[in-house]
Amino acid sequence: MGERKSTNKYYPPDWTPDQGSLNTFHGSHPLRERARKLDRGILIIRFELPFNIWCNGCGSHVGMGVRYNAEKTRAGSYYSTPIFKFRMKCHLCDNHFEIQTDPKNMAYVVVSGASRKNERWEEKEGETVSVEGHSEAQKLASDAMYRLEHGVEDKTKADEAAPRIARIMAMNDEKLEDFGLNQLIRKKFRGEKKALKAKADADEEIQKRASISIPLVEEKKEDIVRARATEFAAGTSLAERKRRRREIKSQSVFGDGSKMAKVTVLKTGAKLDGSIFSRGRHERSTGGASSGSVDQHRQLLGIKTSSSSKTSKS
Repeated sequence: MGERKSTNKYYPPDWTPDQGSLNTFHGSHPLRERARKLDRGILIIRFELPFNIWCNGCGSHVGMGVRYNAEKTRAGSYYSTPIFKFRMKCHLCDNHFEIQTDPKNMAYVVVSGASRKNERWEEKEGETVSVEGHSEAQKLASDAMYRLEHGVEDKTKADEAAPRIARIMAMNDEKLEDFGLNQLIRKKFRGEKKALKAKADADEEIQKRASISIPLVEEKKEDIVRARATEFAAGTSLAERKRRRREIKSQSVFGDGSKMAKVTVLKTGAKLDGSIFSRGRHERSTGGASSGSVDQHRQLLGIKTSSSSKTSKS
């Protein structure tokens, strides 16, 4: 590290060792801009607020740990310990506030320009038992009156705290059964896990039916009311269309049963019979073919002729 610094320093050609360091040669201070007020005993440092304060200029709250460029000066001494004062400007307004050290109480004190937010803890407010020192123990052992007063005070505090201690002990006794509480909590967790799994399965089924991959949101009461108020046009379902298609495929191409086929054949025969009779009349009038051809056509169509009926009668 030292070698790097020594090799990277630039010494101008007109510098000589008798001129001192480079800072002396250039007429500058090693702290640069931080030492611009050093002739007045002011050093610029980075100061971090040790507690929360209220700015008296703008009334804004400035939290503990906010850093400022502060002017550090010596304000006095407490015995041989120096007292330093830090002056800084609020970053929200043009107000300046000052904070100085308090070596006697080992703390910081707001001098001007701001007010400290009172968050200090007092032993009396916490109602904790203070640990007695060696001098206190000696006084209790040697002074009977002090020991009596101390005992009366301790008894009064114990009587005042007895109901509260009893309530705390009762609450602890109620929650003493760890196995039962653990079993109850695990049962609750299992129920919640099943409900979440059922909901996830239902959402997955809806996503498959709708062919979507986006996650579904929680169902709300407004959505239920709006869905019930929505009406859709009546249409045929997919299952109904499939059923009708199966029925059509299972039917005959000639219609419904032999009755329809017979009616169709009879109608066709009647048309042909009319055309044949008209043709026979034309042939008889012109001396053409005999009526035997008509009988043959009737037999092909399954229509009984008059001669066959006479034969059957005879």
